[in-house]
Amino acid sequence: MAASTLTEVARLAGVSPATASRVLNGSARTPGPDIAERVRKAADSLGYIPNAQAQGLAKSSSGLIGLIVHDIADPYFSAIARGVQAAAQNQNKMVLLATTAGSPADERAAVAAFAARRADSIVIAGSRSARTADRQGNAELAAELDRYCRNGGQVGVVGHAVVGAETDEGYHVVEVPNEELAAALARELAASHAGEFVIIAGPEGLLTSDDRVRGFQRGLADAGRPPADVLHTGFNRSGGYEAGVGLAARIGARGEGSEKGRERGETGPETAGRRRLCIFAVNDVMAIGATAALRSKGLRIPRDAAIAGFDDIETLRDFRPALSTVRLPLEEIGRLAVPGAGPGQAAAGTVGVTGEVTLRRSTEPPGD
Repeated sequence: MAASTLTEVARLAGVSPATASRVLNGSARTPGPDIAERVRKAADSLGYIPNAQAQGLAKSSSGLIGLIVHDIADPYFSAIARGVQAAAQNQNKMVLLATTAGSPADERAAVAAFAARRADSIVIAGSRSARTADRQGNAELAAELDRYCRNGGQVGVVGHAVVGAETDEGYHVVEVPNEELAAALARELAASHAGEFVIIAGPEGLLTSDDRVRGFQRGLADAGRPPADVLHTGFNRSGGYEAGVGLAARIGARGEGSEKGRERGETGPETAGRRRLCIFAVNDVMAIGATAALRSKGLRIPRDAAIAGFDDIETLRDFRPALSTVRLPLEEIGRLAVPGAGPGQAAAGTVGVTGEVTLRRSTEPPGD
């Protein structure tokens, strides 16, 4: 006769697989006595035999935390990684790192590798994807993570919940109000910029990018302004550079007009402001790439165009002109993403963070 599964035991007992696992595999996090008794009776009636590997994961700590990021060279992810490392040190644990370029299939492989090494928890940082091309990868990643949680593991996710996850138990989400913060940035920029707006966004279906685009468009509408044009490109510096090259001709004509105006003595910021584009790149590294592309074509920020980013990565300290952006507490996000890292923080559930619009030289009127 085929062995009964944990899912069958959970169904008969009327509890989730994660709860049944905590009872049968010896986790320190056990439910009430009545629920535990119901689970044990269901297991006995079905002849369920606990999995030794699952028991080992539930009962003991390996002292390891798995961290999955898109690109550790990206300052956004390196800042989050520092926060994860700080939380790990507080728990006397070590961090294992995997970089995946945002591929759900590679993320699934990393989860499987961390689970095989009995990592106590896994943190996933990087935008979730709703793209059709990622549908199968998302399903396989969710199944791998659900399996890990059923066996007693804990998962921290930055930004959005895992696409396709079948349970909330074992998952811990750090929510970032991307849409609200992008709307606030748009309203601030609309108050000082009279020209058109352009958004440099990541691929459609990338949830973080989509949230920021939607928020920025809402902020423009709140200010009584028409929607911005949206250019979709890679969600990285190279994508920003590519979009910047495409915008250079459009901005260049305005820049030449500004030069001629200056030769005629027309240097007022209001006149120049009406001629400039204001560019919103949905992350800072894209804004840096776009600025580099404009410079390569002889255009200058903020004289010929205004530009803003999002995240306030550490690299901006040395970037000129100083880049307007939305400041996020990146290291704190990393720390909070580790399940159980904060005082009184539950191993599963949701915690929120906030950010702050920070306007700098890159969006000032050129005459200031």
